[in-house]
Amino acid sequence: MMSTIKYGILSLTFLCLFVTYSFADKYPKNPKVNILNYQFQIELSDDTDEIKCKAKIDVSYLGEGVQVLRLDLTKASEALENKGMTVSQVMADGKELSFTHEGDALKITLPAASRVNQRSQYTVVYSGVPATGLKIANNKHGDRTFFSDNWPDKARNWLAVVDHPYDKATSEFVVTAPDHYQVVSNGLKVEETDLGNGNRLTHWKQSVPIASWLYVLGVAEFAVQHVDDFDGKAIETWVYRQDRDAGFYDFAEPTKKALEFYSDYVGPFSYEKLANIQSNSVSGGMEAASAILYSEGSVVGDRNERWRNVVIHEIAHQWFGNAVTEYDWDDVWLSEGFATYFTSLFIEHQYGQDAFMEQMTTSKKRVDSFHAENPGYTIIHDNLDDMSKVTTSQTYHKGSWVLHMLRGMIGDDLFWKGIRTYYAKYQDLNATTADFRREMEEVSGVDLGVFLEQWLYKSGALVVDGSWSYDKNKKALNISLNQTQDDGSLFVMPIQVGIYQSDIIKPVLETVTINKENNTFSLPINFEPTKVVLDPDSWVLMESAFQKKK
Repeated sequence: MMSTIKYGILSLTFLCLFVTYSFADKYPKNPKVNILNYQFQIELSDDTDEIKCKAKIDVSYLGEGVQVLRLDLTKASEALENKGMTVSQVMADGKELSFTHEGDALKITLPAASRVNQRSQYTVVYSGVPATGLKIANNKHGDRTFFSDNWPDKARNWLAVVDHPYDKATSEFVVTAPDHYQVVSNGLKVEETDLGNGNRLTHWKQSVPIASWLYVLGVAEFAVQHVDDFDGKAIETWVYRQDRDAGFYDFAEPTKKALEFYSDYVGPFSYEKLANIQSNSVSGGMEAASAILYSEGSVVGDRNERWRNVVIHEIAHQWFGNAVTEYDWDDVWLSEGFATYFTSLFIEHQYGQDAFMEQMTTSKKRVDSFHAENPGYTIIHDNLDDMSKVTTSQTYHKGSWVLHMLRGMIGDDLFWKGIRTYYAKYQDLNATTADFRREMEEVSGVDLGVFLEQWLYKSGALVVDGSWSYDKNKKALNISLNQTQDDGSLFVMPIQVGIYQSDIIKPVLETVTINKENNTFSLPINFEPTKVVLDPDSWVLMESAFQKKK
């Protein structure tokens, strides 16, 4: 059980105002339109990189008056070297619909304005060579493969979708490909049929709604292993046939242990299987729901720590990012910061406190290094429209430290209770930072406004310079803590102090809260300390110098 750092700023009510940001949204969300299901009937060939697709799209209209249905689909153009998709037909109820297709936007003119609770299905027929989003290329063994690469908004290059995290839908991939390939996708395989003409049809169905970047397709000559079961669901490994032995060995661990940990501590696993897949479309890991892609270099046959941690991270995403999905890219830390910290939490659970602190120390170094080069960067984006900047190392590592500091402030029990409540409420839905704040506040009874404001919505790094002395006459420990960051920012932050009587007696732990540039505290202590340590359990993201006053 870890000790709790009490959040000592509750009395500072004048500071407890959380700024609500409202910016002009650059992505054309339509709250009146809810995509229910996509079925992509895709034809692949060894003779050409052109794909042929018939997309059936089930829509529920939540509001009246919608006259145009907008989908994201990248049009073929000279700027893309004639790559991209060309739409040949759009149908509904057996009738052709008019449409326009420019840039990334396919706009379908509806036969009549929508009604509330109207359900409709549209069929979009298109073809082309993907500019990106679906990588068609030889793998490291020289074999032809097809692998998706949708992050963060590249699905539109080969799939007609609402390509944004706010709209989650179920999906089906019905893939016809040469019969020497095996096909893997989200969800469960419901059909595999040899067509007798050198092709095979494979149908995968994902019955849990997910965001578009989480759709996955892998087509290759695979070695496939049913590793184990978890909660009645299959754990699978899909690797290149040449890497069968090494891949089966590498991915067998620690997949089930991670699934068990997150299920026990956070909430139930949403999906119908968990597959670890070797691919050539990603450089690290890609957390596609139920079917995770890893770099083809991930298979080495030694279960090394680097790739072990990537596996843990991508499995953590199945809970954070996949099941609970950020409503907007501005809140991407709800995915990456969470997955990073929950990777460390599994490491703490499975491999011990020292391994956990090694993770946090490494993250801190990355936070400090990034801040030195990008002092004005904030974790929460300001209506981001450049997807090349959607994540940085700060999104991962400082986001992880925000959760760590929160855990230190409210304590283990309340932290985990809040996480479970947040997950239960937003599983298979979308959430915002405000939603997360509300759930943690209701569980802990602590106003988190200032804390989240200063660590997520503002830049800056906390630097503390301090000293201590002991007054024998007054039996008081006098502490001075000065904020010395040079960017003019000031933090309100509780910091634990460890007061040692000897090396064999557990220290007395007290909490002080800094809230201005120069802070002094006098703590009643009935013994003369042998040493005093600032933040002895490393709960606060800061640089500090603290010593006995001479």
